[in-house]
Order: sequence, then structure tokens, then C-alpha cells
Amino acid sequence: MSIPTLALSWLEQEARALLTRLERVRSFALTETMVPAAAISPAAQRAIEIYLGRAKRVLRTQILEFIDSLHHQTFAVSLAQQQFTMLRLRFNAVLTQLDIFVDAISQRAEAQNGVWLAGLDAAASDALNLEPDVVAPPLICYLDRGHGAAIRRARTRLPGGGENPVAIVRVPRERMVGSGIASSLVHEVGHQAAALLGLIPSVTTVLEAMTPEDPFEAIVWKCWERWISEVLADFWSVAKLGITSSLGLMAVVSLPRYFVFRVSLNDPHPTPWIRVKLSCAIGQRLYPHPQWERLAQMWEAMYPVDGLPESQKIWLQQLEQQLPILADVLAQQQPSALRGKALTDVLEVQKRQPARLQKIFIHLKLEQLQDLPPTLAFALLGQARWDAQISPEQESQWVSRLLTHWALRRALEQPCNIRTERNSLWSILPSKQM
Repeated sequence: MSIPTLALSWLEQEARALLTRLERVRSFALTETMVPAAAISPAAQRAIEIYLGRAKRVLRTQILEFIDSLHHQTFAVSLAQQQFTMLRLRFNAVLTQLDIFVDAISQRAEAQNGVWLAGLDAAASDALNLEPDVVAPPLICYLDRGHGAAIRRARTRLPGGGENPVAIVRVPRERMVGSGIASSLVHEVGHQAAALLGLIPSVTTVLEAMTPEDPFEAIVWKCWERWISEVLADFWSVAKLGITSSLGLMAVVSLPRYFVFRVSLNDPHPTPWIRVKLSCAIGQRLYPHPQWERLAQMWEAMYPVDGLPESQKIWLQQLEQQLPILADVLAQQQPSALRGKALTDVLEVQKRQPARLQKIFIHLKLEQLQDLPPTLAFALLGQARWDAQISPEQESQWVSRLLTHWALRRALEQPCNIRTERNSLWSILPSKQM
């Protein structure tokens, strides 16, 4: 057998082997073991299976066409090798994408953690609840090491090509399980919301028009344009969770002093010290209450600016002066996707005012808390923690039971109606108290 014939025969065998391995990429419905309450939502399951199934079919067709061409065309060995190499790279890309979803789904088999993750899925879906005209993608959560969360947004490019069919939120294990997990979760969901509503270009346009003429002030103001993605995600979190968001953020960015005060335009996150102050400013804009000033003062006591270089103090002072203006700009945004409504309208901030949450908690029972939208339940628990109405131990127990309840309710196809408050906790208070 000649060398070219031997080479082409070998490439055919390798292509057939590749095809055999591709056929072993099976549906998650056939490979993953988990209790029903821990399962990802049917919408997420369908989206992932459809995406991977399509990728498999396309690659299978390409492999079969390659094998067929080896029998019916005259190929230079080098060209055949190039074509096979591309097929193998596409196969590896399919496996890489498969592993992305495996990481997010395989944990569902873990005792307790799997059910909690399904509960977080329900909370994430509630956090992304928007106008009926804005179609939100399915969301799934998984745990990973580290103290920060992250999101692989839906409709973004996957490794190897293709559009991600679901939003995948990575949440830190160290935050399991307390109301602080909601801060990280809703912040990441805020990134997806900003993309759906086109908030980044909308806000950036406003900030550019507001840039001062003074060179120094202009440079400082430009920081917000660099940080706007994270700023919007923080805004979304505070709007959905109230002080629960700010307390959770403080826990995440409580770092050694050097890192808390470091200003870097290479980092998409605002300087931690100013980021907490911005969270308080957003809270004051959306939920006026003395608690935000107290929280900001507590943060300043934990990280005083004394001892910083004078230039750094001036920089932080300039950023701090701009916080109320920035918070107002965010609250007044009217993205076209909302048909003339402002963000504060669709986020229903009037239902999360601190005084209202404080009155409700006095009458609160766990069974009633379970029937509320998850983000509202987290807002209540965080407010109660700040007001010292519950202990960290009680909070952890409540959050654990809530996550389990939301997971079980979704498994039994009894979704929480997050658009109405019929038979909800609000009805237990006299109207004059509301």
C-alpha cells in the first residue's frame, strides 16, 4: 500500500473513531442523577439539549461528508489532514461547551447543595423578571471556590463558537448559606438584565454628555464610564434587595486595606471603598432612610482614609461627590425596551422601602415568607439582619428552608406568581400601615 493511500486510510479510521466518540456524548436527561427538586428548569434543560443536539448533528454531518469525500475524490494527503484537523478542533469545541454545562449541572446530584442551587435558580429568575415584552433567558446556578460571583451571559459567544442558550451564574461556596448569597446572585443577574435592556450604551451616552470641562474632573468622571457595567449590576442588586445588597457587597470587598483603596482603570470594578459608598448612595436614592448614612459611616470607620496619600484622598473625594448624581442618572434611565418606563417603575422599588419591610417583619411567619417573590424575601431577611431582629444563625436556617421550598415548588410546577400579590403577606397588614 502506497504512503498516500495508507495516510488517507488512516485519516478515515480516525474520522470514524471521532464519530464514535461523538455518539457517546449523551443527553443530560440520560446521564445526570439528581432528585427532581434539584433539577434545572425545563426551559433551561430544553435550551441546552437543543443547542448541543444541533451542534452534534452539524458535526456528525461534516464528519460523514469528510469520510465520503475520501472515497469519491482525489485528495492530497496534506489537504485531507488539514480538513480532519479542523473536524477534530470542532469536536473539542463541542466537548468544551458540554463541560461548561456539566460544571453547572453535575453539582445538582450533591446532597442539599443540589436543592439549594435549584432554589437559587428560582431566585435568579425572579431577579430577572421584567416587562412581558422583554424575553428573559433561562438561568442556572452552580458553586465554585472564591469569594466573588460571575456570570456567563446568555446570547454571548461560547468557546469554539455558537451562542450560549442559557445564563450560567457561578456563586461562591463561602456564601452558602445566608441572605448575603442573594447580593452576589442578583448582582450577576444584573449583568444579564443590563444586556437585555441595552443599559450600558444608554447610560454611557448620558455620562459622556455630562463630562465636565475641567481636565481633572473629566478624568475622574470617565472612571464611571469604565466601571459602568459593574455599577449597573450593583444598581440592579440594590433595587431588588435593598440593604441586603449593600451588606453582601461589604462582605465581598472587605479586603486588606491596600486593595480596598486601590484605584485602577484596568479593573472593570470600581475601587472597593467607593463602590460601597456608591451602593449606599443608590440605596438612599431608591429607598430614602437614615440607615444608608449609618452604613456609609460604618464603612468609613472600618476603612478610614487617614494615612492615604493626599492625591488619593482628592481622587476619592471627587468620586464621592459624584455619587448622588450618578445614582440619579441610573434611577431615571428609560431604555427603549421598557417603552418609556423608568427602571424604578419596573423594579417596583416602592414595595421594598425600609420602613415597609420593617413593619412587615413584625408580622412575619416563615410560611408567609415562602409565598413571596424570592428577591423580596431576601430583602426582608437582610433588613431584619441589619435591624438586629434575627441572628445570623436564624437567618441561615431561614434561607436554607426558603431555598428548599422554592426548589420543591418549582419541581411540582407551582411557580410563584411574582407579578401579583394576591393572598400575599401584604394583605395581613391594615391598609393604614402600608
